[in-house]
Amino acid sequence: MAEGSSTIPKDDKGNEFLRKALDILMQDAVIKGTDRNNKVCEWMEPEDLQRILDLKLKAHGESQEVLLSYCKDIIRFSVKTGHPRFFNQLFSGLDRHALTGRILSETLNTSQYTYEVAPVFVLMEQEVLRTLRHFIGWTTGDGIFCPGGSLSNMYAINLARFHRFPHCKETGLSGLPRLAIFTSQESHYSVRKGAAFMGIGTDNVIHVLSDDRGKMIPEDLETKILKAKLEGSVPFLVSATCGTTVFGAFDPLQSVADVCKRHGVWLHIDAAWGGSALLSNKHRHLLNGIDRADSVTWNPHKMLGVGLQCSAFLLKDTTGLLKQCHAANATYLFQTDKFYSVKYDTGDKSIQCGQRVDCLKLWLMWKALGSEGLERRVDDALAHTRYLVEEMKTRDGFILVMEPEFVNLCFWYVPPSLRAQKHSPDFWEKLGKVAPILKERMIKKGSMMIGYQPHENQVNFFRQIVVNPETTKEDLDFFLNEIERLGENL
Repeated sequence: MAEGSSTIPKDDKGNEFLRKALDILMQDAVIKGTDRNNKVCEWMEPEDLQRILDLKLKAHGESQEVLLSYCKDIIRFSVKTGHPRFFNQLFSGLDRHALTGRILSETLNTSQYTYEVAPVFVLMEQEVLRTLRHFIGWTTGDGIFCPGGSLSNMYAINLARFHRFPHCKETGLSGLPRLAIFTSQESHYSVRKGAAFMGIGTDNVIHVLSDDRGKMIPEDLETKILKAKLEGSVPFLVSATCGTTVFGAFDPLQSVADVCKRHGVWLHIDAAWGGSALLSNKHRHLLNGIDRADSVTWNPHKMLGVGLQCSAFLLKDTTGLLKQCHAANATYLFQTDKFYSVKYDTGDKSIQCGQRVDCLKLWLMWKALGSEGLERRVDDALAHTRYLVEEMKTRDGFILVMEPEFVNLCFWYVPPSLRAQKHSPDFWEKLGKVAPILKERMIKKGSMMIGYQPHENQVNFFRQIVVNPETTKEDLDFFLNEIERLGENL
């Protein structure tokens, strides 16, 4: 071989397929999927979609051309959550730096549990968690990334129970008194699911009253804690919420923390949705008192647009409670005589064995934007919500459920045909049917997506969420105009 020449690896079919598939991903999912001139979704009924897609798994492999056509079809018929007019969930947008982190972590395909298989990511996770704790106001603490906010909230339940009754890890439920969890009527359903999953029981999740803004009433919390004690239960956890799912309400943390302190109860704060407001100097006051929590859930995959999934469970504790509660000391992973410091083997803090690398996408995006860029992202989202509120007040047919405190904009739209019937006895019944019909029309048209729901005694209303950093005021004007267009002949 001549000096200076090099061998070029043979271009096998797998590499060729991957290159072509990545081209499709870039063109169809990233570029076209975020282009406001294209549809948010291409709706098909389930039976029709099953006929179009060849989903059946077969005994023989298929050609590269066929596989690439599957890739295109998967993108074509999927909802484009990165589209500037996707307002349906508490997450949206497609941050390219975070996406690069997701591709990198999938390609490297390692698990977060030990330093020997994930040296970069173990150190990276520690730094990301430390930074999140800093914004909460803690100088020390612990934490772990979890597969979603629901699991993060369940970690809090398990940790609080273990903290109160350490022997329960070995002896189980039979040695425990009746336990009681307290959370607001507006809290996330994962608190109830967690109670069921861990054998505490949903009957022992005591719902605290909320005010007309959806905020927990601390006086009712104290009343119900005292009542539970009188009835022989042991209150061990209060789960407050910063950014409720429907109204985006923030519980009064200082007052709730005072109650928890008086009764020696673990305070968990579910800030899965609202936690990112901590990055904003203008809006972090919404979470005043969060530093008094024992644990916090924070989902950067929501408002910050990191991409699913990225959920942090954060602890004030510095005694190693997380590991004590969950460690099983599997000797095939967590040997004590390793050649490096085993304090970097963090996997026993988790209830999982294999753990996805969820820190890289957030780290890379944070490196690209800085805290200042993330702060602008939060501030822009709230500014867009305020813009919509003021515009709705100038237009006929829009009725706010309440003035929004956060990004959740809840409203009814009254089509022209109903506007003269506001005082008729069946007005609200008819209005409750509007949102489902408009939702169907916009999805079948592919113009945008927005969620709706009923709430207690209130009929169906829309919940509009704007967190995509690529959404503009022109998109918001389109949204308002499109609601009017879809409802004009209803």
